[in-house]
Amino acid sequence: MATRKELLAAVGTRYRAASRREKARILDEFVAVTGYHRKHTIRLLNSDTALARSRAPRNRLYDEAVKQALIVLWEASDRLCGKRLKAAIPILISAMERYGHLDLHPSVKERLLQVSAASIDRFLSETRRHIDGKRRRNSGIGVAIRRAVPVRTFSDWGDPPPGFFEVDMVEHCGGSKTDGNFVHTLTLTDIASAWTECVPMPMRNQSLIAEALDVAASNIPFAMLGLDTDNDSAFINQTIIDYCNERGLVQTRSRPYRKNDQAWVEQKNGAVVRKLVGYERFAGLDATRALAKLYAASRLYINYFQPSFKLKSKTRDGARVAKKYYPPATPYARLMDSLHVSDAIKAKIKQECDTLDPVALLRDIRAAQQELHEMVARATTETNPVVPPVNIQTFLASLATAWKSGEVRPTHRRKTAASRWWRTRRDPLAEIWPAFERWLLEEPTLTAKDLLGRLLSASPDAAMTRAQLRTLQRRIKAWRADRAKYLVLGRHAGQSAATRVDSALS
Repeated sequence: MATRKELLAAVGTRYRAASRREKARILDEFVAVTGYHRKHTIRLLNSDTALARSRAPRNRLYDEAVKQALIVLWEASDRLCGKRLKAAIPILISAMERYGHLDLHPSVKERLLQVSAASIDRFLSETRRHIDGKRRRNSGIGVAIRRAVPVRTFSDWGDPPPGFFEVDMVEHCGGSKTDGNFVHTLTLTDIASAWTECVPMPMRNQSLIAEALDVAASNIPFAMLGLDTDNDSAFINQTIIDYCNERGLVQTRSRPYRKNDQAWVEQKNGAVVRKLVGYERFAGLDATRALAKLYAASRLYINYFQPSFKLKSKTRDGARVAKKYYPPATPYARLMDSLHVSDAIKAKIKQECDTLDPVALLRDIRAAQQELHEMVARATTETNPVVPPVNIQTFLASLATAWKSGEVRPTHRRKTAASRWWRTRRDPLAEIWPAFERWLLEEPTLTAKDLLGRLLSASPDAAMTRAQLRTLQRRIKAWRADRAKYLVLGRHAGQSAATRVDSALS
């Protein structure tokens, strides 16, 4: 009942100010959600005093004494839930009265024994909320809106015509999710053709999602027929519902915590968005514009020149799952082979495909990725980094040898780590190296084995053992190289041998 009243308060004002056609649509939705009779719904929506009716005060059966006694029993039961506490109340009252812990008035005791589990939970709600600061989620207008959007699973798709898109968002927060406004990518993937559109948004907002959907619809060469989203509140709200209703789009949603219901777009989140952008943190309008440049080139490159697999069938034999796929094809090729796409649209996308140069598109993608990389390197989005344009012939010539330099995508290159200069373990030669150096100065031809044997003969309890022979050999090699430079140049070149070997050993 509370949900219907909240829905009535939210929709009533909009209904009274709407046009005749809009009133009919709102009325249909309200009747479907609430289950009210249509005439009764019209009277409620036309009356702004329907919620203001005052009711006569009800006679309360349970007073403050019952509530306080219930709190004591709840604590004595180690904070059971209402249903379990109702069963435990007679046992607790008997035991606590027997040991003198409780002295209840007969009327209070009688009401405690007849209180229902629902009343117990209602009385204890404020007490529980005061303990952990959390409130149990009530079924309000959000739940009513969620129920108005039907669920569609992965197996429900069948073989739809082009135009039904799965929609999801990717947050560019640079790792684990934290508070703050980060750039989001709205990803749309067509079920039939795998045509993918990506639109950057400076933040997560339902109004921005509606604008991003308009941008994506203007880029898609065929008509958009439906949207399938997850249960994010940014998608399941009145703004997006109105957007779909105004454009005649079928809106559905996946089951909660079932990502496989949106397998098509989830796959593109990794194969397209993360492959292009990586996992860095982006925030602000400059980062949004840089991502827009990247997606402007990549959408043409991916949809016209990047074949992808499409699942044909999946069979399960016990724990083993066998999958069969159609031959790899580009979204453009699937649209050209589709019987649901008109000849005019096929001619339009073929004309666009004939004007595209894949090498030039790839160059633009690398330039946009370099711009994003420079933005991350500067650790700020206040200024737009300037990336010099690359000549198409130079870029084409570099493709033959690009593999030699490793990762070619600037957004995926590893950050250069500073060289480590500190030791991670104790130097075993720190105390005895002066003796070794003195023996080497007296007899430069001594080997590491000779020095170690002399040390163990002179000091059997020395901290160094034969297991550290290789360490001593490296130290002697560096010492002799340093002495050779001293003899040639008349001074030590660079750091001492001991320091250089310490760095090598650490």
